[in-house]
Amino acid sequence: MSDSPVMGDYFVIQAKENGVQVIGLTRGSETKFHHAEKLDKNELMIAQFTEHTSAMKIRGNATLYTKHGTISTVSGEL
Repeated sequence: MSDSPVMGDYFVIQAKENGVQVIGLTRGSETKFHHAEKLDKNELMIAQFTEHTSAMKIRGNATLYTKHGTISTVSGEL
């Protein structure tokens, strides 16, 4: 294993409305919020998991593009 802090593949978050929140959660014995971004309609964020980020929480209408497929936060569009 290399010394790189990068732990996973890249994925893209596309906001479908203003005010979409992307919140990074920490690794370790106690999960905490450590970073937050707010995206406006049609803005993209390219993200990945690192040694510090183990999960992300997305609030609002957005589409995620991953190597596994496309995921939408709008119900019925999976």
